[in-house]
Amino acid sequence: MIGSILAGPTEKRTRDCTDEVTLSRKGAKSRRRTTGLRSKTTKARTHVDRFRAANADLKKQLAEALEQQAATSEVLRTISNSPGELEPVFQAMLANAARICEAKFGSMYLNEGSAFRTVAMYNAPPALAEMRRRNPVFRPNPRIALARAAATKQTVQIADVLAEPGYLDPLPGFSGPQIVTLGGARTVVAVPMLKKNELVGVIAIYRQEVRPFTDKQIELVTNFAAQAVIAIENTRLLNELRQRTDDLSEALEQQTATSEVLRVISSSPGELEPVFQAMLENAVRICEAKFGTLWLREGDAFRAVALHNAPPAYAEARRRELLLRPPPDTALGRVASTKQVVQIDDIGKHRYDPEWRAAIELGNYRTVVSVPMLKENELVGAISIFRQEVRRFTDKQVDLLRNFAAQAVIAIENTRLLNELRESLQQQTATADVLKVISRSTFDLKAVLKTLVESASRLCEADMASINRPVGDTYHREASYGFTAELNEHMAGVVPQPGPGTVVGRALLGRRIVHVLDAAADPDYTLVEARRIAGFRTMLGVPLLREGEPVGVIMLARRTVRPFTDKQIELVQTFADQAAIAIENVRLFDEIQDKNRQLELASENKSQFVSSMSHELRTPLNAIIGLTEMMVKNAARFGTEKAQEPLQRVNRAGTHLLGLINQVLDLSKIEAGKLELNPQTVQLAPLINEVIDTARQLAEQNKNRLVVEVRENLGALTVDPMRLRQILLNLLSNACKFTKAGEVKLAARKVSNGSSFVEFAVSDTGIGMTAEQQAKLFEEFTQADAATAQRFGGTGLGLALSRKLARMMGGDVTVTSEPGKGSVFTVRLPGGANT
Repeated sequence: MIGSILAGPTEKRTRDCTDEVTLSRKGAKSRRRTTGLRSKTTKARTHVDRFRAANADLKKQLAEALEQQAATSEVLRTISNSPGELEPVFQAMLANAARICEAKFGSMYLNEGSAFRTVAMYNAPPALAEMRRRNPVFRPNPRIALARAAATKQTVQIADVLAEPGYLDPLPGFSGPQIVTLGGARTVVAVPMLKKNELVGVIAIYRQEVRPFTDKQIELVTNFAAQAVIAIENTRLLNELRQRTDDLSEALEQQTATSEVLRVISSSPGELEPVFQAMLENAVRICEAKFGTLWLREGDAFRAVALHNAPPAYAEARRRELLLRPPPDTALGRVASTKQVVQIDDIGKHRYDPEWRAAIELGNYRTVVSVPMLKENELVGAISIFRQEVRRFTDKQVDLLRNFAAQAVIAIENTRLLNELRESLQQQTATADVLKVISRSTFDLKAVLKTLVESASRLCEADMASINRPVGDTYHREASYGFTAELNEHMAGVVPQPGPGTVVGRALLGRRIVHVLDAAADPDYTLVEARRIAGFRTMLGVPLLREGEPVGVIMLARRTVRPFTDKQIELVQTFADQAAIAIENVRLFDEIQDKNRQLELASENKSQFVSSMSHELRTPLNAIIGLTEMMVKNAARFGTEKAQEPLQRVNRAGTHLLGLINQVLDLSKIEAGKLELNPQTVQLAPLINEVIDTARQLAEQNKNRLVVEVRENLGALTVDPMRLRQILLNLLSNACKFTKAGEVKLAARKVSNGSSFVEFAVSDTGIGMTAEQQAKLFEEFTQADAATAQRFGGTGLGLALSRKLARMMGGDVTVTSEPGKGSVFTVRLPGGANT
């Protein structure tokens, strides 16, 4: 377009010149024609001058447009070259606006509620620039251009501020007219910076002379205001993006640190030091601190259990002072009282006592934050990190410390549980070892007590231990561990007595646990020389009680002042109980041994008495039995026909008594281990026939039917034939006695179910027995019940003797019965067994 504008007048001027030359060549034909040509020439010249002026104006406009475009390009280039930085953008805008608009200086303000902040100035007079530097935020007077542009959101130009009514009048609470008084401004234009009709700020340019700005100049400043809003928004978005990126990076860094701490926790079970070191190292690094300390609470004090990058003097002080009691107004002291995070921005602004001030100077720190370590709202400890410059820790950094504090509590709890588990396993193992020793060495008391003192000393971290037992008015060591030869030699000449002078004496006297923190500081402790030789300080005495009475004391000692824990004391109590049990077991064993000796002597005397009495009784009984049998058989010869029945009763009674004496004698021999069997290979069929012939008379007495059921292939059996007859006759005799007008059967068969047996079964249809009666049937001198004994008689020896004899031959006797339906007694003997 610009080219076409320039081309038009030039072509016309060329045509005019051509006409002028043509006229000249033709000459003046007439005066009138000459006059006409001169008039036309004058008009052409006027037209050319007018066109030249328009052309110059167009050139000027073009130059201005190009200059504005160049200024806009420079501003845009500054925006692109300074992402996220507004100051160089604002400076470029003001510089170009002031230069192109021929202003003396310019300012840019950002809206802050009811006030404005000066964010950029260009070529401002020094006094005005210094005032704005000292007071960047101000409330403008409502009459000035800046306030009017902000209120109306429209461009405001004041041609001459001195001519404005009330412009220079001060208003309380508002800034004065420093633009005039310090900047010398006369003409001012203020252009609002708007974003969606919301005021962002104002650009103002000033002239020190009265000369209004043109519309095009104002349009340029308006364009710059729009660009400033775009730059501000871009910067906001870029800063938000950067902030998100920083947040993500920070979160990733924190997650990485957390993962590292968790990895250390998992790879160091039961070990807290590497966990604490990893926490402090990450906390100090991520939070940009100089050094850090992790504290554990012990009563009203704190112990520094981990340090990272601490200054040497500070670290040495923490190692030297095991426990620290912080004043209540310090960060750590306030954490202890409030259980809240405490941050002190500048330690230098606080007054502390000289001792704590000296501790601060060792670390040379200015800013500190302390985060509590809480378990169920109970203070476990704290993490403190320090900066040697005044710079507050951010909320995110404090949150990271909170996370580390929570992880530290988890690690402490896990370690506590793991250590408890390990201690429990160690204690169970030690207890099992002791019980194993007790079971293997039940009656070796010294071995048991030695194991106890060794286990107690090892598990309770004691340097020495002993078990002492009272003997009369004194006590002596039954077992010891960790005693030196010098101490043993010294104690050999000491006769300690129950009393307050020793830990063992106190425990014996008071029948309670005695825990001495420091024997060296105990005025009542009398074994001074022994303490000097052994060097023990902390001591523990636990009594061994049986039914409330002391049977000994287990004593543990440490060479350092370190109290035993409750769990250790509980463990020693367990060992004391085991020691008391072992002592009691040995005492009972000794008593049993003594009773056994007495019983063996009594049994031997009884056996001798029974044997002697049996001999003394059997001789006259045999004589009575033989004489009565002879008198019965030869009644006619002796004239005793009328006394035959009494003589038969005497014979039966004597025979019964002789059988009873034989049974008593057999039982006595079995108990004394002197009954000998006479095994022989016996054909069973003839033996059974003999038994049946003998028992037939017994069956007939109660009108019972005697039945025999024997397999033909019974063959032979290696057995004591006399004892087998005795067993079968006892069972048949009982069956016949408890059955009236019924059936008594003897059955015999071979049984093979992996082993070879011969089974004899004696069954009846008699009165039968209950399960309770069967339970005590084979006890010596015991019958089913008193009523049965009174009704049927008997001594209760036959069945007991039968079972004992069967068992001596490798077999057994069992019974099955049901009241009112009879009983079955079964004898099982091994076929071919070596009896």
